[in-house]
Order: sequence, then C-alpha cells, then structure tokens
Amino acid sequence: MGSLTSSSAVAGDPCFIVGRAPVPFSDSPPTHYTLKIESFSLLKNWPDGFESEEFKAGGYEWKLVLYPNGNKEKNVKDHISVCLKMAGADLLQPGWEVFVDFRLFLLDQNKGIYLVLKDENINKMCFHAAMLDASFDRVIPLEAFTDPSNGYLVGDTCVFGAEVFVCKERRRGKEECITLNARLTFKHPWRIEKFSKLKYEWIESKPFNAVGMKWKLVLYPKGRFGGKGNYVALYLALVDPKSLSPGSKILTEVTCRIINHEGHGDHFVRKGKHLFSTSGSF
Repeated sequence: MGSLTSSSAVAGDPCFIVGRAPVPFSDSPPTHYTLKIESFSLLKNWPDGFESEEFKAGGYEWKLVLYPNGNKEKNVKDHISVCLKMAGADLLQPGWEVFVDFRLFLLDQNKGIYLVLKDENINKMCFHAAMLDASFDRVIPLEAFTDPSNGYLVGDTCVFGAEVFVCKERRRGKEECITLNARLTFKHPWRIEKFSKLKYEWIESKPFNAVGMKWKLVLYPKGRFGGKGNYVALYLALVDPKSLSPGSKILTEVTCRIINHEGHGDHFVRKGKHLFSTSGSF
C-alpha cells in the first residue's frame, strides 16, 4: 500500500502539514466524489475499514476506505486514516500502470470550506497490479476531528471528498450519503409448523416493519451454498431494497435465535452485521 503521511496537529490549529507544504483550503467541493456520513460515532467499531461505493474518475473506478480509529495494519492510532483503492483492476490489461494525482478533502462545516490534502513530495502516484491503493495514514488527529469548534464533525456528521486526476482528465462523479441511525432494538418471532415436511428450497416469513422499513426472514431448511445438506440457513432481508434512496445504506446488527422449546439447554444463537443497500443482497 502506498502511503501519504500528514503530520500531527492539535485541536483548534487550522494549519495542517502534508510533506513540507501547508495544506490549502478550498471553497469548491471535490470534483469527483463526496462522501457524507451521518452518525459517524456508530462507525467506531467497524473492524476492517469502511468502503464507500465505487465512483469513476479518469476512466477508472475507485473507492474510499475510511478507518475511523486509524489503520491498525499500519499501526496508526488516534488518527483518521483514509485510503484510495482502485476497483475492478482485474479487468485491466496485463502490465498496466496508471499515474494518479490524488487529493483528499475534509469539509469544515463551520466555515463552509474544505481542507485539501495531498502529498507534495510525490507528483503522481503510480497504480499497478502490485499496488492497488494509496493511503493518507494520518489525515487528522481524532482529538482535532471530534472537536466541534474545528467544524469537521458537527452533529455527528462529517463530509469527505476525493479528486483523482488521471492524464489530466476531469469528469463529474457521484455523491453518496450514508445514514447510520442510533441503535434501535426490534424483535420478530417466526413460528414454523411441520418443519420436517417442508418441500421448498426456501420459505419466507410475512413482512414486518422495523426502523421504518419492511423486512422479512428467509429460511433455507436444507442450507445454502457450502453448507447445503448439513446446515439450516437463515437470513434477514429487505422486502423492497429498491425503495431505498440511491446511495443510501442501512447498517444492521442481527441476532438470530432458534428457540429450545423443551425448557432445558441453550438456544442456538448466531450474530452478525450487514450493510443493506439497493442491491438487495443478504
């Protein structure tokens, strides 16, 4: 992974240094991509970095990977880390190289301007098969980022952006808004009669409402994929994923229980996390 490292700054200090040059500010939003995150605090326990949707710039597809507590693989702590990742590189011709001028943006919501980060020591980043990403390991100290007076995290909302220039080509990208609602607990029982006589590959529960959306449970009595024939598979799914607004996502923490009705022994419990989007996967 390529690394673009900015030096530390203290809360309230408006000047950040990347390489040896002061970081500029911009009144204009980023050209190619904007990522707005609401309820940022709910991402604190995200394990491996949060990946954005893909966006296009310079004829290629990219993603931003956000590490709310720093990239642990780089031993970064107490800082925000952000990585630019090339998507769909497996479709490119062998021996390809792409030279990129990457700029990262962070909105100061108090002043309505963007902090613009780039590495002045590297004119162009070279992406190739052995290097598919480049990172700002220490974008900003968490102490400075979470201080509302600095404007970067206000009302638990922040805005990042990216500009990726390839061969000086410019094109307008898309925007994405991620809303993570405060944790809401909802329980839904599903009683299945005559389980051993089920003949269908899968069955669905009746739709039920939770957090303003319609959901359903999907059961594969004989399992699915690698567990087929050996396990029971149970999923939570959105009834109508297309009803979500474009680019929106719902982060869920799901606990599935198979109840022991005989009154002795433990219930069978499995837990997991999933981001639901318009793709409708579960």
